[in-house]
Amino acid sequence: QVQLVESGGGLVHPGGSLRLSCVASGFSLRYYDIGWFRQAPGKEREGILCSSSRDGSTYYVDSALGRFTISRDNANNTAYLQMNSLKPEDTATYYCATVKCEVQAQAITTRPSDYWGRGTQVTVSS
Repeated sequence: QVQLVESGGGLVHPGGSLRLSCVASGFSLRYYDIGWFRQAPGKEREGILCSSSRDGSTYYVDSALGRFTISRDNANNTAYLQMNSLKPEDTATYYCATVKCEVQAQAITTRPSDYWGRGTQVTVSS
């Protein structure tokens, strides 16, 4: 069964850090571009960063640049999102997905055939 499962969300104070995990099963993550998305209440889902399977290059949107880092552990079929200096506006449900990560074009493209996790909630509040 093809599946992506996120974990690691929770409640954190402003300025704190979290590391989210995205475990793949039923397919090998090493052959796929991977992206992280988030959706806050009442807002559209946004792609925030992605990693290319071809060369490991990454693309970050401005809101993630300098604070968030994407990485992958192909041996464990897992991708990670390290989030530092968290702000209340980072509060959202975070999702991982297979994507087309176009670093030079600065684009994260999703397709009907992509795999999605169910999300993990991140709340940043004092």
